[in-house]
Amino acid sequence: MTTILDRISAIEAEMARTQKNKATAGHLGLLKARIAKLRRELITPKGGGGGTGEGFDVAKTGDARIGFVGFPSVGKSTLLSNLAGVYSEVAAYEFTTLTTVPGCIKYKGAKIQLLDLPGIIEGAKDGKGRGRQVIAVARTCSLIFIVLDVLKPLKHKKLIEHELEGFGLRLNKSPPNIVYRRKDKGGINLQTMVPQSELDLDTVRTILSEYRIHNADITLRYDATSDDLIDVVEGNRIYLPCIYILNKIDQISIEELDIIYKIPHTVPISAHHKWNFDDLLEKMWEYLKLVRM
Repeated sequence: MTTILDRISAIEAEMARTQKNKATAGHLGLLKARIAKLRRELITPKGGGGGTGEGFDVAKTGDARIGFVGFPSVGKSTLLSNLAGVYSEVAAYEFTTLTTVPGCIKYKGAKIQLLDLPGIIEGAKDGKGRGRQVIAVARTCSLIFIVLDVLKPLKHKKLIEHELEGFGLRLNKSPPNIVYRRKDKGGINLQTMVPQSELDLDTVRTILSEYRIHNADITLRYDATSDDLIDVVEGNRIYLPCIYILNKIDQISIEELDIIYKIPHTVPISAHHKWNFDDLLEKMWEYLKLVRM
């Protein structure tokens, strides 16, 4: 495990040293592809297996599944208890929840499963704590609730997004509009529908060579990045809607609350006082995009 992490760190250090310009685009693309391959090994170690682990694998029930992701002690368990009436151990110290705690709510005739996942820590994507099991369950959800402490939201938001991105989760994003088709011969054929600021034929060839792909048709329908191309080639990315829940609004002023309301994909609540749950449930319904037959 340490060897993979050491190799990722070495590549990240090399990327940090490399100046970003047209001449280095191919080299940076190659390094990004190498990191993506190493991260895949971390998620699914060689030899298969890699189960979700004891207490994490909860059977799917209902019409949709929502996972609560967040750092320890941000109020995920309190939110689950007050939304679903399920007892998830609550305490004022960190790591109270050690396994996945399921709950269920009925809303507008739909049965929705809620999962209170153990708090993730920095480095979860690299296997620290029980991060790998937590994020493996998050990948099976229809919607993610990222629960943040309203007093330190941006710092936590960036860290959690970084951890989830490292595990191939793309939040509130659409899959890249890139057509990719492998073939037996004919080399790399690149078509672009719009001018490209980062990808050209040489860069695409360099990235694909890392995957030992020498024959493929690629069509870029928008100004794509090397990260987008790598996501398409990897083919294991999960695109999920996400709502950022800013908890503990009882600790801030009305003026601060007005500012928070303008942040996209965000619902401010107080899990303890059950404030603004109606708004949260309405947004949840909108993001789940369930269709009644």
